[in-house]
Amino acid sequence: MLKKAFLAILVLGSLLGCGRQSEDISSLEFTSMGTVASVKVRGGNSKEVCNVVKDVFLEVERLLNAHDVNSELSRLAKFSEKEILENCSPLVRPCYEKAFELERETLGAFSPRWRGEGTLDLGAIAKGYAVDLATEKIKEAYPNGPDILIDLGGNLRVVSGEWTIGFHGSSDTLVLKSNEAVATSGEYFRGKHIKDARTGGDIKNSIYSVSVIHPESAMTADGLSTVMFILGRQKGEAFIKKYYPLARVIWVN
Repeated sequence: MLKKAFLAILVLGSLLGCGRQSEDISSLEFTSMGTVASVKVRGGNSKEVCNVVKDVFLEVERLLNAHDVNSELSRLAKFSEKEILENCSPLVRPCYEKAFELERETLGAFSPRWRGEGTLDLGAIAKGYAVDLATEKIKEAYPNGPDILIDLGGNLRVVSGEWTIGFHGSSDTLVLKSNEAVATSGEYFRGKHIKDARTGGDIKNSIYSVSVIHPESAMTADGLSTVMFILGRQKGEAFIKKYYPLARVIWVN
């Protein structure tokens, strides 16, 4: 759909540069999918974990880059939903499926074709999906590993352990537990850029940012944070209650 705003969700007490140490937390940062990514490890080596995460992010970007005319996503843009799901890579099919599912649930407010017919853009959901894939990959590689947190442009998911996070524009903090994910949408960093796909127009509301916490999916949290920002608080809360009762929403006005 659209590129997310810079999601200034910060891990409190571990705002580290590449390879620096804070207590027993090791952190590595790198650029991926047009934004800043990081891997934080408590009580272990972040370098090995980071390499696994990087490989996953690179493969998702190769397939789902809307700005690369040679990507799979660009090649499939002209096809119908059915044809896309039949011909896309199995690795990223769940991302397409969720995007089209959200389009139906929101009656078109969220759409992977928000730029118009014959286009595809999963920018509002692909980063979260990449985080989910990386999380599962890390679990396979390190079944009894240290506490790990993955962050891609503010789309966070806890692989293991507990991590305390804060939200831009708010003094609130939240403890994320194993498997939990959080994503935030807002226009405080890039200005007006989030569109209602039904009209193609800007979003007019008083919301500074909205964060969604999901118990097991960064992809779902990613997509839902955009949905919440588009729908606004009243309609958004009703939508969450109807379709995603396990998700939690934090509104910052």
